[in-house]
Amino acid sequence: MAQRLIYVVGPSGAGKDSVLMRLRETWGTPHTPHWARRTITREVQAGGEAHESVSESDFKRLLDQEAFALHWQANGLFYGVRQGELSPLYDGHVVFVNGSRGHLDQLLASFPGTSVVHITASAEALQERLRSRQRETEQEIEKRLARKVDTALPKNTLLIQNDSSLDAAVQALRLGLEARFSAP
Repeated sequence: MAQRLIYVVGPSGAGKDSVLMRLRETWGTPHTPHWARRTITREVQAGGEAHESVSESDFKRLLDQEAFALHWQANGLFYGVRQGELSPLYDGHVVFVNGSRGHLDQLLASFPGTSVVHITASAEALQERLRSRQRETEQEIEKRLARKVDTALPKNTLLIQNDSSLDAAVQALRLGLEARFSAP
């Protein structure tokens, strides 16, 4: 089951949401994966991730009710993936989760066969993308850029450098996943 879980991580502004949205739009095979929807203590914004927006108190209530299979806190927000979002794994489906580097150790303890994808970009690209989102102040952007995560990526992590076109990053991800899942 766990090897069918694809956990995507990377710094803020690396383009994880954009790469995953474009991959989803262009998937084109009969075995469509499940794209786990996150629950976040942030308002939904046009053009952004279609997440479930909840208040911090609602998030904590859901946490107490054990509604989340995965949950973490980063950049002043709470993130969760509800239990039902991972249920397609039990039917043999591939499930994509846009996750957190800071939660990677706990995730791998629960799902040791997870395929980890690390999407990143140059410092300049990260800064430019964070500014263009217009979600944070300049001070908040600097704090995001300075955030260091002390988690080592697994040696078989698929690395995607998203500095050129979105299509190039999506193609690199597609080829990397095809190689990983078609290998004997």
